Amino acid sequence: MQRTYKTRPYDDRQSHCMSTEPIAPAPSDVRPEVRFDTKIAVLLRDDLEPWQRLNVTAFLVSGLGATVPEVVGEPYGDADGVAYLPMFRQPVLVFEGTKETMKAAHERALSRALPRAVFTADLFATGNDRDNRAAVRAVPTAELDLVGLAVYGPRNGVDKVLKGARMHP
Repeated sequence: MQRTYKTRPYDDRQSHCMSTEPIAPAPSDVRPEVRFDTKIAVLLRDDLEPWQRLNVTAFLVSGLGATVPEVVGEPYGDADGVAYLPMFRQPVLVFEGTKETMKAAHERALSRALPRAVFTADLFATGNDRDNRAAVRAVPTAELDLVGLAVYGPRNGVDKVLKGARMHP
């Protein structure tokens, strides 16, 4: 969609500057809003450090992309013909919650048999994929010290799994 811009003065009471503001597209240019029947969500424990939140999120969503092919869109390319990897075809919503919220969400994800990925506190001490898998395998399901959970599935099912969680700030 091509946008047309108009320039108007803007006064933020600290300085005077010109800004651009898009003009609403003509009705024929309007594309319908895309609403997905499914949801990709990540739940992070609320006591993680900022670097841990980013690391856990990246690891968790990689599991979904690798095993649930329908979440991945088409490859990208720029105007010069440079190719880029495909990404998720829909947004990833990130939530946070307490340790108790995490445990309850994990139990609900299991009971609904939703595709899921977990990240436990033990994984912060490992340095490779083999050790990561061994750390999770060594702990019974009910005793996992979960710090992150990614789930994918029907919107209403994922919403029910995340009950009690709040959007990440």
